[in-house]
Amino acid sequence: MPRLYAILDAESCARRGVSLLETAKAWRDAGVTLVQYRDKVASDASVLENAALLRRVFEGTDATLILNDRVHLFAASGFDGVHVGQGDDAVAPVRAVIGPDAVLGVSTHNPAQVSIADGLAVSYVAVGPVFATLTKLDAEPVVGLDGVALARSLTRKPLVAIGGIAAVNASSVLEAGADSVAVISGLLDGDVAAFLRIVQE
Repeated sequence: MPRLYAILDAESCARRGVSLLETAKAWRDAGVTLVQYRDKVASDASVLENAALLRRVFEGTDATLILNDRVHLFAASGFDGVHVGQGDDAVAPVRAVIGPDAVLGVSTHNPAQVSIADGLAVSYVAVGPVFATLTKLDAEPVVGLDGVALARSLTRKPLVAIGGIAAVNASSVLEAGADSVAVISGLLDGDVAAFLRIVQE
């Protein structure tokens, strides 16, 4: 699993006045190979339109494209997988919809949820928020580096850490046991190529 999990969040792009499409192109050119497209407010039609544009951006690369929630749009999106949270559809029905080969990730926020996720048909387990984050106004309590380490001990599945991760702390998160760091603001506000170098060291 790539050590950088880039989340292309439509609201975060809009707040900064940057283009979703141009951001995706910059990430592609920098070498990002795992991207989740997240849009909590747009219509299904708009999400599918953007999904088609993103597919074209990453066409010919080995990038994996993940759709946040919107499980009912998975087939039409042409993406490689979906990511769901604790409040979204249960994992078993989602797996039934997307099929056995698609990537399926699930968010967890405490040891009990990590343990449960370890026994489910998911491709990876996300844990967080590791640090305080402004990207989600309804964020769960911070788990910290100790929470990442504990999650690592509870699952053998690939572990993705998320929440407040930036260039200054990404290495510590990986050292705590995460296989990959999921980043939103840290990529929109910084040098993507430099971030990639940090996590690959």
